[in-house]
Amino acid sequence: MLFSDHPRTHYRAAPTHEVICQLRFPSILSINTTEPADFQEAIRAEFPQYARREDAAPPQITGLGGPNLKIQQQPPVANYHFLSADGQWKLNVTRDFIALSTLRYPGWEAFARQLDKPLAAFIRLYKPAYFQRVGLRYLNIISRARLGLEGRNWVELIAPAYTAPLREGDVDEERFLNCASDVTVKLDSSCQAKIHAGPGRIKNNAPGAVQDPEVKFIFDMDLFMAGNTPCTLAAAALETLHGHAGRIFEGALTDTLRDAMDPE
Repeated sequence: MLFSDHPRTHYRAAPTHEVICQLRFPSILSINTTEPADFQEAIRAEFPQYARREDAAPPQITGLGGPNLKIQQQPPVANYHFLSADGQWKLNVTRDFIALSTLRYPGWEAFARQLDKPLAAFIRLYKPAYFQRVGLRYLNIISRARLGLEGRNWVELIAPAYTAPLREGDVDEERFLNCASDVTVKLDSSCQAKIHAGPGRIKNNAPGAVQDPEVKFIFDMDLFMAGNTPCTLAAAALETLHGHAGRIFEGALTDTLRDAMDPE
C-alpha cells in the first residue's frame, strides 16, 4: 500500500535529511529591484544573517515554429537569503517565491511555528495576490549503519511498492546498479505528490571530500497544492500536505524499520 493509517509517530532516529516549504506567487517585480529592508527588520530577531545572490533567469524564447525565432537573455533574479544565528534555518525570498528550509528538522509543529512569522510579515508587506503553488518536500536518507541494520536487505525495511525488483529471487540486491522508482500520484482534488525512492550513494561535492561508500535508501517526497490558494488559507494548505506526507512516509516503512528508528 502507498498510504498507511499507522498512527502518527515521532522517531528518535528519523531519517529526515532536509525539509523545504515553498510558496510560489505571481511575480512581484519590486522584490527584484529593492532590498527587502522592511521585511528583514520584521524577521531579523529570528534570521539575523543576510546575503543576496543573483540567480540566472531562463531565456525568453519567442517565435517558436516560425522563421523569426528569438532567444532573449533575461536579467538575473535576486535571491535574498536570511539565516538563523545557528545556521540551521534558511529563508529564501525572490520575486516568485518564499521558502523555508532546514537540515535539522525538529518536527512539524516547530517547523510550522518557524514559518508563521516570516510568512505573515511577507503577506503583510508584499500583499501577494494568491499562492500559485504551495509545496512541502521531505528528503529522507535511510542509513542501515546508523540504525544498526547492517546485513539487512532493503526488502526487509522498505515496502514492496518501492522495492519490487529487489524482491526477485534470482538476483542478489548487491547486483543492482540502479533500482529507483518515480511516482506521481494525485492525493485529493487539489494535491499531488512526486515520490522518488531507491537505494544509492550520497556524493559529497566538496573539493577533496572523502566519499561515503555506504548504500543508503533515498525517499524523497515532494507534495504540492496547485491552483490559486488564497493567502489566508496557506497555513491550512500546508497542514493538508503534511497530513498526506505522514501517510505516504508510514506506507513506505516496514515494522522492522519502524522499530529500528526508535519510536517515542
